[in-house]
Amino acid sequence: MIEVEKLNFKTKKCYIIKDIDFECHSGEFIAVIGPNGAGKSTFMNLLCNEIHQKNNEIKFKTCQYEKWCTKELPKHKTKFSQSFTHDIPLDVQQVVLMGRYPYFESNPSPEDLEVVAQAMASLDITKYKNTQYNHLSGGEKQRVHLARVLAQLNNNIEKKLFFLDEPLNNLDVLHQHNTLQLIKEFTSKGNTAIVTIHDLNIAGQYADKILLLDKGKKIKYDKPSIVLQEELLSKIYQFPCKVITHPLNNNPLILFGT
Repeated sequence: MIEVEKLNFKTKKCYIIKDIDFECHSGEFIAVIGPNGAGKSTFMNLLCNEIHQKNNEIKFKTCQYEKWCTKELPKHKTKFSQSFTHDIPLDVQQVVLMGRYPYFESNPSPEDLEVVAQAMASLDITKYKNTQYNHLSGGEKQRVHLARVLAQLNNNIEKKLFFLDEPLNNLDVLHQHNTLQLIKEFTSKGNTAIVTIHDLNIAGQYADKILLLDKGKKIKYDKPSIVLQEELLSKIYQFPCKVITHPLNNNPLILFGT
């Protein structure tokens, strides 16, 4: 699906990302974790081609980004960002419709409008469709943008790629898990999701693999039971923890401060 060797990103002072080898495959839910300043967002921005640096060769579906048709690429991959424009003078339905821009030039088709309706329903925002976006709370705005990017990737193309940078911020427990279930449904169809997550227990519950970063370097990349080890986590997060088996789902359960 996506692969890179020796991924780097350097400022004048230091490396933000240093020599990371990474690959993922269709059908995988990849969680990217690490303490503040680990390089998670920069790593995501590099992988999805939002920022660049010389000598990085990232292949998406075996093809470098430079060789992709710019009109076709948005139908194969998209990214949800943790920072988004707060002032958009449109109603909610119009904001979600922005996700369909790659599919029409002037006027949306009935199919586009149906996709928008489905995306709004999946994020529980249909009741806000005629509400001005600027009148919503932070969590409601978050769900609007999640619906927008879901609408963007609603097509018949196989093996799509969804980047999500901290999609759970501002969401309550119900909508956090609803969002994660939508991501799992997406990956169950042979697509791939790469998601930065701060909550290690959520990462352990939902991810197929976890990439642990620290100070711009890959520390470990494997299934949750291998990555979520108490000695390693205590060292990386500089805070003591205990890892036990969750009594209901047998996933790793991290208890900090023990």
